[in-house]
Amino acid sequence: MTRNTEAVFILAATVLASVGVAMVQFAGGVWLDSEVALTFVSFALAFGALHVAFRLWAPNANTMILPIAAFLTALGTIEVFRIDPELAALQRWWLVFAGAAGAAIVWLLRSSGVAVLRRYRYLFLAAAMVLLMLPLLPESWPMHGAVVNGSRLWVRIDLPFAARDLSFQPGEVAKVFLTVFLASYLADRSEAMSTVSRKVGPFRIPEPRHLGPIIVAAGVAFIVLVYQRDLGASLLLFGLFVGMLYVATGRGFYLGMGLALVTVAGLTAFAMFSHVQVRIEAWLNPFADYAGSGYQTAQGLFAMGSGSLTGSGLGLGRPDLIPAAATDFVFAAIGEELGLAGSIAVIVGYAFLVAIGFGIALRSRDRFRKYLAAGLTILLGLQTFLIIAGIVRLFPITGITLPFMSYGGSSLLASAMIAALLGRISHEERT
Repeated sequence: MTRNTEAVFILAATVLASVGVAMVQFAGGVWLDSEVALTFVSFALAFGALHVAFRLWAPNANTMILPIAAFLTALGTIEVFRIDPELAALQRWWLVFAGAAGAAIVWLLRSSGVAVLRRYRYLFLAAAMVLLMLPLLPESWPMHGAVVNGSRLWVRIDLPFAARDLSFQPGEVAKVFLTVFLASYLADRSEAMSTVSRKVGPFRIPEPRHLGPIIVAAGVAFIVLVYQRDLGASLLLFGLFVGMLYVATGRGFYLGMGLALVTVAGLTAFAMFSHVQVRIEAWLNPFADYAGSGYQTAQGLFAMGSGSLTGSGLGLGRPDLIPAAATDFVFAAIGEELGLAGSIAVIVGYAFLVAIGFGIALRSRDRFRKYLAAGLTILLGLQTFLIIAGIVRLFPITGITLPFMSYGGSSLLASAMIAALLGRISHEERT
């Protein structure tokens, strides 16, 4: 596919978002207004900036990344507007900012490539730690942490002259920074970690000195996240660490140890945190406490069930009855108004992105680029799996966002960063 074809698909996604907003308005008895035009302009600016950046500074980048990302973002934007037009207005600004940030990343890496990131791995690690600790800021400060749904993972900035305070999740960007650190560290240590081992009884384990910085980084991240009670992000980070260790070494030891630690950590969290117990009980039997802990899960199931094969139609469902439908449960809203067909289209879109990401990693000859592409893909795929699995009751609800689709500026920013980095890596390998 050429760059011109990529531009056509991006334009199609832009039109899809605008037409979808118009259909929602028609269903609500409202004639066309500025919302349709603003949606078109925001998409054109965001993905147009990314497309131009790829065309100018990464012309050999994979041409499938941006069209798929634009398609997923379009569906998410339509549903967020359907649920809460005020949130959709904020989402448009975040989308433009995310597109500009992604284009800036491609521009900054235009001459040196992603290799320059490798030199500053400990700076990225320090930045990630600072971002993860930001929600711990005292509530008396103008910029402070905020507790939402039992988890302290938000940072809120009080704006005295604005109708809404500015909120964001710094952990979304921190995960990308941690991926850069892991890719850089493993690129230097992977050979030793895969060959050098120490015998403990009948088992052979990796040499502890090679795992030292990774264990410290993981430990600090997990302690902070557990203190914030953001156990969904803790699980995501743990999966990222284990997945990248396996990619770099090919040793099944990491997968086995990871599974064992997840089991122990899950049982410990169930015993220590009441909101984890509530989520487990809602997962196992949401109808036992339908009006309480199981309400969100049950409403999501009702919504997807009522959507049937083709859905109720845009603007004709009741996704507003699902708690946190614009963030945690946007996939359930898609299932209700676009049906099984729309849900499968979303899953296929994510599957294509994951396949493209791993394809870029497999084709990469440089270790750092290989591990960075694999890590970013693991991050994207695992986050998608955890949230969708929670909605359809294959897994407890984790409270994390769906990349490109959920409401949230920090989530959009992190997704745009991943798309930009994957595009740049694919350009360098083809060059």
